[in-house]
Amino acid sequence: MKIISLQNNHLKKLLAGSIILLFYMLPVSSGSISSQGYDDNIQNIPLNFKDQELYLLRVEHYLYVKASEDVGIFHIRFSFPPDYGYQVPLLLEIHNDSSLSVIKHYNIENDTFHPNKIINFTINPIKKYDSVLLHFSCWVLVINHDFGDLPPYVKFPKKSHLPEDTTIWLVSTKVVQLNSILIRHKACQLRGISSNLIRYADRIAPFIKNHRYSFFVFGLYTGLLLSQDARTTLLINGENVGRGHLACAFLRLYNVPARVLLVNNDQGFWTQMHYMVEYFCPGYGWVLLETTQGKTPYATYHQVINRICYPEDEEDTKRDYIFPFMKGEERWLWIDTDDVVPYYVDCDSGSKSQMFTETNISVDTMIASYSFVLTQMVFRNYQKCVGVNLTGENLAHFENAKAYQKQGILALQHSSDINGYLMFLNMAYNEYQEIEN
Repeated sequence: MKIISLQNNHLKKLLAGSIILLFYMLPVSSGSISSQGYDDNIQNIPLNFKDQELYLLRVEHYLYVKASEDVGIFHIRFSFPPDYGYQVPLLLEIHNDSSLSVIKHYNIENDTFHPNKIINFTINPIKKYDSVLLHFSCWVLVINHDFGDLPPYVKFPKKSHLPEDTTIWLVSTKVVQLNSILIRHKACQLRGISSNLIRYADRIAPFIKNHRYSFFVFGLYTGLLLSQDARTTLLINGENVGRGHLACAFLRLYNVPARVLLVNNDQGFWTQMHYMVEYFCPGYGWVLLETTQGKTPYATYHQVINRICYPEDEEDTKRDYIFPFMKGEERWLWIDTDDVVPYYVDCDSGSKSQMFTETNISVDTMIASYSFVLTQMVFRNYQKCVGVNLTGENLAHFENAKAYQKQGILALQHSSDINGYLMFLNMAYNEYQEIEN
C-alpha cells in the first residue's frame, strides 16, 4: 500500500478515474455524482489492491456549563472532527436531553488553522447559577491504515528538504522547549549513533510511556499533576498531554516536524480529551505515535481526531478542568465570556467524552475509496446548510438529506450494509443538489 501525495498526480488521476468509473457500477440511485471536487482530498485515500477495513466511529460529548452571573447571548466553540487523512465526518447529532431552548443557533465552521473545524453554538441569555447541557455526537467514517508500508529506514531530514507547510512544527514553544539541556541530552541518548528516524521514533514511544512511571501514578492519585510541558514531563513523567509535548520536543530537535493531536479514542471509559502525536516522515507522510500506549506507528481506527494543534495552540494553553495543579493543555473548547465556565467533576458526573466503535466491515478497496469520497461530498454540502436560514423547498430538501444520512448510518451501524449506506448517501447528495444557493 502506498500513500498518495499531492505531488503524485498520475496516481491521483488514476484513482479519480477509477472512482468515477465505479459510480456507474455501484447499485446506487439514478442521480450520479459528478467528479468535480474530488482532487481536494484525494491524496488522503490509501491505494492498494486488497480489501480495506471501514470503521463507523461515534464520539459522544456531554458539555455542562454554569453561569456565575447573568449573561446575555454568548458563544461556545467546540472542536469538531476535521475531514483529514483517513477520517471524514458524517453528521453532527444534537441529543434531545440538551438544553434545546437555550440553543439559539449552531453551525460548523472551518477553523483558522486548516483543516480544523469548530462547532459554534450560539446560546440565549441565561441567569446567574443556571446551567446548560450540550449533549451531542459526532459520527465519523474511518478507513483503517496500520502504516504497514512504512519503510524500515528513513534518514533524518534536513530542514531545507522538508515540505514548506510542515516546517511550522519545528519551532520551540512554551510547552515544547527545544532549548532545554536536559531534553537535548536525553534525545541524544535515545538517538545514539543511528541516523534512522524510524528507529528513533520506535525508541521514543516506549521511553516516554515508562520512564519514572511511579511519579505519574503518585501525581494521578493525589491530584498533584503539575505542568505538562516537555521539560517537566521528562523530570517527573506526566499525563498524555505532557507526554505528547515531550515526544514533539524529541522529534523536532532532529528536524522532524511533530504535532499534538486532540483525539477521542476507544478506551472503554469517559474522558475529557486524549492527546497523541503525529510526526512527518519524509517521502511518506504523517505517522501516528501514541505515547500512552508506547507505540508507533499506531493504526487509524483507534481514535477520532478532533484537532490538529498548531504552535499557536501550544502558546495558548489552559489548566486542566479536573486536576487543579495541572496546566499546559491545548484547548478544545472556547467560551467568549468569563461568566460561564465548563463544569467538570471526575468524568462520572459533569462534562465528559467518549468514543464508540459502532461497527467495522471489510470491503473492496475501490468501494472503500468510493465510500470515503461520497461521504466527503455529502458532508461538505451538509456543513454549508447547517445553521443557514432555509425555508420552503430548500428546507424540505435539507431535512430529507439529513434523514437519508441518518438512514445510511443505521444501515452501517446495525446491518454492516455498505450498499445501503452508499444508496442513502447518494440520495442525500441528490437532495443537497436541489437546494438553491
